[in-house]
Amino acid sequence: MTAAPPLRVFVTDDEAPARKKILRFLAQEPDVCVAGEASNGAEAVLGIQKTKPDLLFLDVQMPGMDGFDVIRALDPNALPRIVFVTAHDEYAIQAFEVHAFGYLLKPFNQERFSKVLEEARQHVRKDLRSDVVTHLQGLLAQLQNRTQSQPKLLVQQNDRGFLLSLHQIDWAESERNYLNLYVGNQMYTVRGTIEALTEKLDSSQFLRVNRSCLVRIDFIRELHSWTHGEYQVILLSGKTLMWTRRYLNHHPELLRKL
Repeated sequence: MTAAPPLRVFVTDDEAPARKKILRFLAQEPDVCVAGEASNGAEAVLGIQKTKPDLLFLDVQMPGMDGFDVIRALDPNALPRIVFVTAHDEYAIQAFEVHAFGYLLKPFNQERFSKVLEEARQHVRKDLRSDVVTHLQGLLAQLQNRTQSQPKLLVQQNDRGFLLSLHQIDWAESERNYLNLYVGNQMYTVRGTIEALTEKLDSSQFLRVNRSCLVRIDFIRELHSWTHGEYQVILLSGKTLMWTRRYLNHHPELLRKL
């Protein structure tokens, strides 16, 4: 009996630790061949078109060209099976489940990875490529409705400008008349105030912690009681911010969970 050909996998994630983690787990799979990897959307499109993988692990939140932009740039008739890799985004996760797509929620462990990989492996073996296109069209249509209603901001990167969806921001801090916006391992500086940025953001998703900083709630890892009724906010990146008393009435439900 002829052995099945190896599963050819392409990995895209702008965060090097997450990308290396996936590659490390894949290296333990005897029937898997890594076709390539990419650290941004543009590299991913070129690499996928060149290598034509069976399976794609695709980071959703990437600056500039995000995961969904990558999909839109590919030939819909030659799409691999896709496993989405995402930070906590309840809306996106629900969409993946509704449209039958596998996903890895950061941070993920090997048990979860192995489960998702096996499901994708079975899908590829059954050659359900037409199903991929049908489900993907539904997924993109659903996510597009949310994207169109979200404000964007023009930022600069390597002498070019692009529109950054504000929901991608992990946290932001003001510095005189400028704002430093942190998205993954990238930082963008734009002219503006923290007050103006706060007004543009969804108040249910973001928390103003002090006079100069705000943070996406899903990016908070821990809260610790501090002196004078204040709290330390530990972010997923390891950064520590101070939640001052003046802003404790913003999302007080977070404190009730302590």
